[in-house]
Amino acid sequence: MTVPMSKRLATLETGIFAELALEKRRLQKNGVDIIDLSVGSPDMPPPALVMEKLGDYVRQPANYAYSITGLESFSDAVAHFYASRYHVQLDPQHEVLQLTGTQEGLSHLPMCLLNEGDIALVPNPGYPIYDASIRLAGATPYPIPLLEENNFLPCLEDIPEGILARAKMMIVNYPGNPVTALATHEFFEQLVAFAKRHDIFIVHDFAYSELVFDGVRPISFLSIPGAKEVGVEFNSLSKTFNMAGCRIGYLCGNRDGIERLALLKSHIDFGNFLPLQRVAIDALLAPHELFEAQLSEYIHRRDRLCEALQNVGWPVAKSPATMFIWAKIPDGFQSREFALNALREAGVAMTPGNAFGSEGEGYVRLALVQPVHRLEEAAQRIGVYLKSVSHAVNR
Repeated sequence: MTVPMSKRLATLETGIFAELALEKRRLQKNGVDIIDLSVGSPDMPPPALVMEKLGDYVRQPANYAYSITGLESFSDAVAHFYASRYHVQLDPQHEVLQLTGTQEGLSHLPMCLLNEGDIALVPNPGYPIYDASIRLAGATPYPIPLLEENNFLPCLEDIPEGILARAKMMIVNYPGNPVTALATHEFFEQLVAFAKRHDIFIVHDFAYSELVFDGVRPISFLSIPGAKEVGVEFNSLSKTFNMAGCRIGYLCGNRDGIERLALLKSHIDFGNFLPLQRVAIDALLAPHELFEAQLSEYIHRRDRLCEALQNVGWPVAKSPATMFIWAKIPDGFQSREFALNALREAGVAMTPGNAFGSEGEGYVRLALVQPVHRLEEAAQRIGVYLKSVSHAVNR
């Protein structure tokens, strides 16, 4: 029989991520040692408190029932975390919603807000689920270029009036993935005014909120006056507490936006595993020193990798935030070509920038998810690869 495929699903492509995964597996089967800097999955463990408490909770039989929704104490803990870290006051009952990770929330929220014929503004380059979620909702994504000369911030004044008239939602992401940029208070203030002027709902992805370097404090979009009137913010325990596999996150902000996603979730899931909810509460309420050691480690990794790449002839800019380096590739290459050749010839996996959108061409993303000695080895391998390419060109 022919298995049908929906028109919405047919708009999605597997793309370069699947190609990279297949090539990595092929090389590893042939005995090649791969230093994988392509996937943003933390390699550091959660804090000891998280692992110890989770062990306690999973041994309690009562924790194996359906949770149905997030615990009220989880929403209280999120409100406490936001007040203490970002000076944002949240109503736990109406302005916080627990998620099975932010990817789940990002994929479902457009279904709650958009209809066919609507447009949603998405960053280019941007995390792939932004574009995919709009398409799955039956709406049309409109890419907004994020350019280095504009500090990777969107030029709101360049968006055509005809697009603004149909746009119902805009996704932004700071600290950014893949571009690692930070937003300013001034930009967020402009964004709130822009949203009010054009009646566009703002969705801010804040998943890297605690991976901000060099003494800079993270800025929550919701800390801007009027932000809760026009938008919501996603956040997660995946990167802050190295709990990526636990799949627990949250949405906070605009009450109507929260209610719409809560209604959809009431039809498609039965809540997160109670031990995960309880240990997430412990993490959110713990002293902030709990996650500051990992911040120092990421800064150390960033500095050593950038210095090592500089030493082999590839100067890359130091990221101000996140667990990534957004690196401009040497002249004469395309992103896909550079990434695949580095994988095949140097055994270093990285993600080509155009996997995140057309404006990512000319860049690659490297994840700081290996210990320092492996990052430095990756730089040495890349240096050998670049020399071999240079010699071949100069013959």
